[in-house]
Amino acid sequence: ALSDLNQRLHLEMRIPQSPGSTPAAPADFRPRTWFNPELRSTVFLIPGLISFIMVITAVISTALSVVREKEKGTMEMLEAAPLQPVVLILGKTIPYMVISLGETVLILIAGRLLFGVVVQGSYPALALVTVLFLLSCLGMGLFISTIANSQQVAFLIATVVTVLPSFILSGFVFPIRNMPLPIRLVTLIIPGRYFLSAERALMIRGAGFSAIWRECAALALFSVFLLTVSSRRLARGRGRR
Repeated sequence: ALSDLNQRLHLEMRIPQSPGSTPAAPADFRPRTWFNPELRSTVFLIPGLISFIMVITAVISTALSVVREKEKGTMEMLEAAPLQPVVLILGKTIPYMVISLGETVLILIAGRLLFGVVVQGSYPALALVTVLFLLSCLGMGLFISTIANSQQVAFLIATVVTVLPSFILSGFVFPIRNMPLPIRLVTLIIPGRYFLSAERALMIRGAGFSAIWRECAALALFSVFLLTVSSRRLARGRGRR
């Protein structure tokens, strides 16, 4: 379509408008990519890879670790101990947060050394949005652990609820703007959508915090809601015992 437009404009501009006039130079319309002009796929894949690996590490590992203690019977010992639900949650989430942050750093270093993918934006803003996304993932993993009684059930729920939507509905594989309206509405409840959007804005476009504050606010709401619900369900389970 673009070549047809160029050819038509070229023919029209070659026709003299008046006797003795010279035809104007032909117009040549070409699309221009502002960011990632080489259209390298690795520039788009590495941010999505970070999101996908963090979901697997934070959600599935957290859910399985808590459910494993339920199966072994050690969860009752933790619930009988004089610990607040907040302390129990911190003890279960901090190790996986450290592991996930370490994986993120390793992926960024590997992307820089092996593929030449450089973070164009602010590193503090990238760290902030990464921590917020991790908190929402850890909250989801804890919530799944409160409703599952076996590792198989926890793994199945985590895969269906978090891993598959984060892979398909976050914009990692398919652009959200090309999805049907009902699917686009579903993506609004996927934390990976906001993280991937903010991450690509920081890494590819070189944007600052002013361009990702909406994504940060959405991830903060997800984190507060999921961690609050998980802590209350853990406290309720302790009260029943």
